[in-house]
Amino acid sequence: MEELFELKDLLLAGNIDDALLLVEELTEMSKDDKLNKTFSFSIILLLNLIKQQAEKRSTRSWEVSIANSVRQIQRTDKRRKTGGNYLNPVELRETLEDAYNSALRQASLEAFRGKYEA
Repeated sequence: MEELFELKDLLLAGNIDDALLLVEELTEMSKDDKLNKTFSFSIILLLNLIKQQAEKRSTRSWEVSIANSVRQIQRTDKRRKTGGNYLNPVELRETLEDAYNSALRQASLEAFRGKYEA
């Protein structure tokens, strides 16, 4: 919110160059937020898909979690006013690949009800 007041002050002062730099910074911050949310939902999605695959079964809660994660990824990535997406296909794939290792580690703790056999 502070940045918006700063932007207003810069525009009113006629300082267009600094205002444009601030707009670029705000745009980058917004995209980072979208990436972080997509990353978090991707971990949940992949975690449940990994557990399904490992256990060769599914549960209602996993199915609901998978559906909700997909919906939230799509919702987070969608540009409301201008249409299109925040992430291009390459960025989305990279985000999913980055989330995979975290999901795999977490699934290894949760799969088979967390049973560990030495």
